[in-house]
Amino acid sequence: MGTTYHTVGWEQLHRDGKALARRLVAHWPFRGIVAIARGGLIPAAILARELEIRVIETVSVVTYDEQQRGAPQLVKPPAAAGDGEGWLLVDDLVDTGTTARLVRALLPRAHFATLYAKPAGRPLADSFIEEVPQETWILFPWDTEAQFIAPIARTTET
Repeated sequence: MGTTYHTVGWEQLHRDGKALARRLVAHWPFRGIVAIARGGLIPAAILARELEIRVIETVSVVTYDEQQRGAPQLVKPPAAAGDGEGWLLVDDLVDTGTTARLVRALLPRAHFATLYAKPAGRPLADSFIEEVPQETWILFPWDTEAQFIAPIARTTET
């Protein structure tokens, strides 16, 4: 089966972020949030607001170049979070688990929450909202933009 695409708009992302916050209340309070940059930055902001968390740290890992996967590279460690005890680790998606494995090794005691989980990475997440098929590529609102598309009648050749 080939790759399928699923577009997540801002409203859906915000609803899913709030749903995740409701699940995380059972584990609250957290000392702070570690956002996995870049995809986890916006979900972390939503969770920070909903859970009233003011301390935000980041960890930067590069694994993708557009849609091509590569070896993970730690670009910025989460220095303030220690071993992760009491911290909430946040990403938008756990896919193959490559990034999650690297970051969980840095923060083994953190609670890892993500909006969406694919089967290969799902066991690494402590909390998530929706499981999506492995072959689905999620298009997040920061990766897309709305644009005009001509009506079919104007583009059909006769």
